[in-house]
Amino acid sequence: MAQKQPNISVDVAVIGGGTAGLAAYRAAKQHSESVLLIEGGEFGTTCARVGCMPSKLLIAAAENAHQYHHSAQFGVNLGKPKIDGKAVMQRVRSERDRFVGFVLESVDSIPSSEKLKGHASFIDNNTLQVGDSIVNAKRIVIATGSRPAFPAAWQSLGSRLVVNDDVFSWEELPSSVAVFGPGVIGLELGQALSRLGVEIKVFGVGGQVGPLSDPTVMNAAKEAFQADFYLDADAKVEAIELDNDQVRISFTDLDGEPQHQHFDYLLAATGRRANVDRLGLDKLSIELDERGVPVVDHFTMQSSVDNIFVAGDANNLIPLLHEAADQGKIAGDNAGRGKDLRAGLRRSSIAAVFTDPQIAMVGESYKQIETRLGSCGCFEIGTVSFENQGRSRVMLVNKGRAHLYGEQGTGRFLGAEIVGPNAEHLAHLLAWAHQQQMTVSQMLDMPFYHPVIEEGLRTALRELNAKLHLGPEMIDACMECGVGA
Repeated sequence: MAQKQPNISVDVAVIGGGTAGLAAYRAAKQHSESVLLIEGGEFGTTCARVGCMPSKLLIAAAENAHQYHHSAQFGVNLGKPKIDGKAVMQRVRSERDRFVGFVLESVDSIPSSEKLKGHASFIDNNTLQVGDSIVNAKRIVIATGSRPAFPAAWQSLGSRLVVNDDVFSWEELPSSVAVFGPGVIGLELGQALSRLGVEIKVFGVGGQVGPLSDPTVMNAAKEAFQADFYLDADAKVEAIELDNDQVRISFTDLDGEPQHQHFDYLLAATGRRANVDRLGLDKLSIELDERGVPVVDHFTMQSSVDNIFVAGDANNLIPLLHEAADQGKIAGDNAGRGKDLRAGLRRSSIAAVFTDPQIAMVGESYKQIETRLGSCGCFEIGTVSFENQGRSRVMLVNKGRAHLYGEQGTGRFLGAEIVGPNAEHLAHLLAWAHQQQMTVSQMLDMPFYHPVIEEGLRTALRELNAKLHLGPEMIDACMECGVGA
């Protein structure tokens, strides 16, 4: 690492060595050799260390156990699987470390003179305090990521309170976990742990399930998950306290009965907070939103201070790896240019939750469309239930439904919310169509094989097209086989 110096002057300083920061560094280097990457913690990405990759490792183990356990539905009697918790977590940690190693190899290739360890804090628009060093930069990229957020009162639980970061360091699976927050992290980890034999209860507030905003799709998700594990999306929790090194929770259950239950851990999955509160932003005349996060231009990543750019989880626009990488590239490119800012490529929104059934969202959400077009009745919804969808039923994954949204007049595809099998793959097809600004009719002209789960999209598109008063009337079922219209 670079030796601490009293003063360092560079063209571009990037604060944060995660996904967005590394992308920003690489992009800035295309324009200037004078770029400094600053990191206060460990280099490496949230995705590799404690996010998408280790969680998928845990989910993969859970899916394997679930398929084994439910094989009897196909007439294949394998019995109840034996879960070796130590072996499960050993593989999670080993593969996690392997993924992190790939990221660190990339970081190690950066010259030591261009890396600085330490927490950065603004002195003014162009000056940072980093440990004993003063860094003067013509332009600065903030890519400091985010961290789990939870009520301060939970700190009294001590080591019995965990966040997703902690789960992937476990050497053994616990007996019981109370998960607070049925969002992306809570649903993924809660279901995975449940399928690996851990007693799980997932508690939420206000009825929200995952990132969904369409009430019908959200209700389908809730029903599917409640059939698999305990989920109360609008829980009435009276007390949470530490009792004999366990977490004692007093709550009213789904049947309206008072319960008092002990858990090994409380897993806080109640959201994340952008890591900008310790940067000394109060010393700048920078515009902040109601959460204290810098407001940025969606296309250039520039803040209200001309020489400061913000990318990734630090701006809290869309906290996803592919989005952080895109934003980092745009921010770094513009910081490297200095002048003549360029609008970066903003891809169609796509998000997935790797539960069973999966959740996916593409383009505009139902809430966004309803806000924009609801008052004039300018959009329609096409729907498909996967309960009787041909291939889904063959595979016994026939749960959930999808809503696709189209604009009246233009026939343009606006977005989708899905809970169902292979939703991650369905979402990619829809995202490509959305980015190409295709109409519903054009999407129906695309090929669909039979029998595949993707035919469910065609069912929804046909209904949507009929509601938009475009093309032929809706076909109820395939004349050849009765399913997969």
